[in-house]
Amino acid sequence: MIGDSWYIAAMNCHYRFFSLESFFKDASDAGYPAVEVWCGPMHFALDWARHDDPQVLTELANRYGVKIIGICPEQTNPKPANMASRGEEAQERTFATFKNVIDIARDTQAGKIVVTSGWGYLDEPREDAWERSVQMLRRVVSYAAEQGVTPAIEALQCDETNLVRSAEELEQLLDDVHDERLAVCLDLGAAWRAGDSIDGYFKRFGERVQHLHFSDIGAESHLAWGDGARDMAADLAALERGGYAGPISFEIVNSRYHTDPATALVQSARQYEKALDTVKEVYQ
Repeated sequence: MIGDSWYIAAMNCHYRFFSLESFFKDASDAGYPAVEVWCGPMHFALDWARHDDPQVLTELANRYGVKIIGICPEQTNPKPANMASRGEEAQERTFATFKNVIDIARDTQAGKIVVTSGWGYLDEPREDAWERSVQMLRRVVSYAAEQGVTPAIEALQCDETNLVRSAEELEQLLDDVHDERLAVCLDLGAAWRAGDSIDGYFKRFGERVQHLHFSDIGAESHLAWGDGARDMAADLAALERGGYAGPISFEIVNSRYHTDPATALVQSARQYEKALDTVKEVYQ
């Protein structure tokens, strides 16, 4: 049956001015069976030296009847975790940070983390930062495998990195890392900025696409569904063509939602229900 393997997950990015418990409660009330935890320090702080108690996440998940399906750490400039960090001390801090992220995913039974290529300095050759990213990703993937956690890497938008900004560059990085245990996260915002399509991602990566950051897009990306110009039913049909079987995680980021984040969650969930019904009518 169409969509039987899919389930929606809420993310807490736009809840940064509300408590983490409010996010879990609102996600549950809106009918989300799962959440992906973005590690903004106002909700769940972590760095290379310490992190908040993952039991807090587990207790909230149990209290509100939702499953944690991913941990998404902050990792763009100027955040402390940069996959392409330069210098031995910075590299060891980065690795220690990602070890903590992986341990949290293990301890909460999330089972998955989202990673990126990191970024390089603009006053150095891009290939130097690229090679550092490759080497760090190999270390991170190896540790994740030891802990039973899957890392899924996403491309970033062009103002967030000078390394992986498109499906083509992501494919090159995966070839260089050369480890099939590194999965792919399709982020619709990054794909839009690069001119990539859902069909194109599945043509390149196939079953390696195991995670999805799903949001509407208009003049800007990462909107609640219904506030942009994308056709969600067409996007779901493309996921069906690609054989996607993972979670559909709503990454809503825009600041317009900061004072009323619950409405964005409800709106996106209702849009999904309608679009899924439309796709089922076409395919069944």
